Amino acid sequence: MNDQQLLRYSRHILLDEIGIEGQEKLLAAHALIIGAGGLGSPVALYLASAGIGSITLVDDDTVDLTNLQRQILHTTDRVGQPKALSGQTTLNAINPDINVQALCERAEGNRLAELVASATVVLDCTDNFQTRHAINRACVAAGVPLVSGAAIRMDGQISVFDTRQDDAPCYACLFPPEQQFEEVQCSTMGVFAPLVGIIGTMQAAEALKLVMGIGSSLSKRLLLLDARDMEWTRIGTTRNSACTVCGERH
Repeated sequence: MNDQQLLRYSRHILLDEIGIEGQEKLLAAHALIIGAGGLGSPVALYLASAGIGSITLVDDDTVDLTNLQRQILHTTDRVGQPKALSGQTTLNAINPDINVQALCERAEGNRLAELVASATVVLDCTDNFQTRHAINRACVAAGVPLVSGAAIRMDGQISVFDTRQDDAPCYACLFPPEQQFEEVQCSTMGVFAPLVGIIGTMQAAEALKLVMGIGSSLSKRLLLLDARDMEWTRIGTTRNSACTVCGERH
């Protein structure tokens, strides 16, 4: 690290758990953020400010006026712009020392597998089960830890799926792809603005901890938040040996 970086990240370096060694791990890391909306906004902002050296931001949508109630990565004058490019502009302004790649596309198939394989950690900030399952399959195949968050109405959830651990479940162990789930979206159901900030910020924290190898991650734990009463519920999770996604890997 140079003198400017030592100054920029000094409040991290002062922490015994992080220090210079931990900060250097962050600078050497590559975070893949899929989704630059409500969850992706705080995720990207905190990873960039914390010094993740390389960030790939993937989103095929454009900024809409209705997004601005919660998607703090974007501004009014960027309505109509691709979210990935808008996000890149914001992150470059916050921390010009890191490398931010904006991909205005829907990553799937071989392309998704390629992006995941190149990442140190993947953050799922999407809003539909099909995409979440595709991301999970790619992470299991590549052995890359996945930080997954979700938020709708006034309810949120977050967990870490790190199948590098033999006894850790993947996303499909909890939510089997063959099981039918009701798709709910912000455009029809609404979402409490600060909720995505709470969940997204926690996703960023889990990703930073995974990269630095500090503390205990949310692997094997699912946290549910009822923001109406600000109450958390913790559920222990286990690997499904018959899981169609991670079963063979183990």
